[in-house]
Amino acid sequence: QVHVVESGGGLVQAGGSLRLSCAATLRTLDYYPMGWFRQAPGKEREFVAAISWSGTMPLYADSVKGRSTISRGNAKNTVYLEMNSLKVEDTAVYYCAVDSHFRGAYSDSALYDYWGQGTQVTVSS
Repeated sequence: QVHVVESGGGLVQAGGSLRLSCAATLRTLDYYPMGWFRQAPGKEREFVAAISWSGTMPLYADSVKGRSTISRGNAKNTVYLEMNSLKVEDTAVYYCAVDSHFRGAYSDSALYDYWGQGTQVTVSS
């Protein structure tokens, strides 16, 4: 069974920083491409950032580019999303996803196979 668990969300003032973590456990020895998405109240889920299985080729949404960094941890299938200069509009539930079939999912949520339950990020003004 696959488990995807996010952590690190919370309440932060505008201009502050947060580091989100995601750990995915899969019954293989492979490293998988992973991504972050977010969903604000009343809005559709949107792409935030993604990273390849090797940790190279990060991709960012324009809305977070230059303020966020996605990286892989030393533990297999662990990824981090560091967000700086947070804005009120960054408020959302942030979800981590795994592309276990190497479909090249990146920004396409439909190509991810496994999702976490999400972690709430609230940015106050």
